[in-house]
Amino acid sequence: MVRAIASILDTDLYKLTMQQAVLEHFPNVDVSYRFTNRSMQMRFNKQAYDSIMDGLQFLTQLTLQPHEYSYLLSDKAPMFKSSYVDYLSNYRFKPHEQLDVRLVNTDNNGFGDLEIDIRGKWVETILYEVPLMSIVSESYFAYVDTDWSYDGQESIAKEKMKSMAQNGIILAEFGSRRRRSFQGHDIVIRALKEESDRLQNTGASGKLGGTSNVFFALKYDLPPIGTVAHEWTMGIGAITGYKNANYTALDLWEKTFGDKLLIALTDTFTTEAFWRELLDHPQKASKWIGIRQDSGDPVKFCKDANAVYQQLGIDTHTKTIVFSDGLDSDLCIKLKQVTDEHGFKSSFGVGTYLTNDYRKASNVSEKSKPLNIVIKIASVGDTPTIKLSDDLSKITGNNSTVKTVRDELHV
Repeated sequence: MVRAIASILDTDLYKLTMQQAVLEHFPNVDVSYRFTNRSMQMRFNKQAYDSIMDGLQFLTQLTLQPHEYSYLLSDKAPMFKSSYVDYLSNYRFKPHEQLDVRLVNTDNNGFGDLEIDIRGKWVETILYEVPLMSIVSESYFAYVDTDWSYDGQESIAKEKMKSMAQNGIILAEFGSRRRRSFQGHDIVIRALKEESDRLQNTGASGKLGGTSNVFFALKYDLPPIGTVAHEWTMGIGAITGYKNANYTALDLWEKTFGDKLLIALTDTFTTEAFWRELLDHPQKASKWIGIRQDSGDPVKFCKDANAVYQQLGIDTHTKTIVFSDGLDSDLCIKLKQVTDEHGFKSSFGVGTYLTNDYRKASNVSEKSKPLNIVIKIASVGDTPTIKLSDDLSKITGNNSTVKTVRDELHV
């Protein structure tokens, strides 16, 4: 049996912050989520399926430990309210009630397609995404594709950190949802921190700014980093309507977090729609310290962001752009130069490139392909959710709702 999850805090910060916001604003809302394996040719066998089921059973044993409770109430995690930490201390995963996991369309060799549906209260089911994806990935690479090893992971991570830090990159490790395994993730985080600390002593302008994984933030004394996911705005759009969904999402977020975690995600219903709402609400543009780019052309995004802030009379030097879409060292360095030209501060959330970059053990010149899996909120009550994105391949939701919202938002 693989042990893919170390703690209830072995998740991304934004799942906890969103759970706090949902608890405050939508505690009784029912939702559903859907798992999608975009790498459809990478199928699962019975051993991997059984491992996933064992991993879900292990989730039922996870509870917030006393030292974790204290950490969430400390100045290391100032975004959490005591009422929420109390809620989390009593939280329990209930996969037997809330998850339906199936291996379907099995062939003569026993390989099939993995299907997973999640249903329940939003405030409860919101925490499944990251640990479930970790369990699925670790099970696949333990029982299906075993032609890989951890050899070289430490040195590879250090070399990436060196390249980025020497070019002024503030790196945020965002690899939880895409990691191959817990052990591999641990190796990478430790290596990144060691190399960043060493380079700081040599005067490097870049560094490891933190990690989205709260467990590793606690373990390695790193800042926990993250704000909000598409899920928040998608759910609010389904509940309140789409015309002002971005503004409503920002407003409710502020009511929970005050002046903390004010990085706005722009592309849930296309960045074009987001810019229009931001221009209609200049007080939000002024108060929120930055924006996150997660799809589309990042260079165009910087140019458009500069134009929007200039139109509002806001100095771009006071704002940060966080990039988080398919980054590697070279792209981070390129985008750092672009943001510098436009006067923005910048940060880079890097995931798969750090925690799922492996070579085949049988042929080290060939990459070991990572799974491409996602879990997205699918409905709120009886209302289907959608994400439009700036990348057509990332659009989610039924075609009818997508068309209706596109027409409503004129995008």
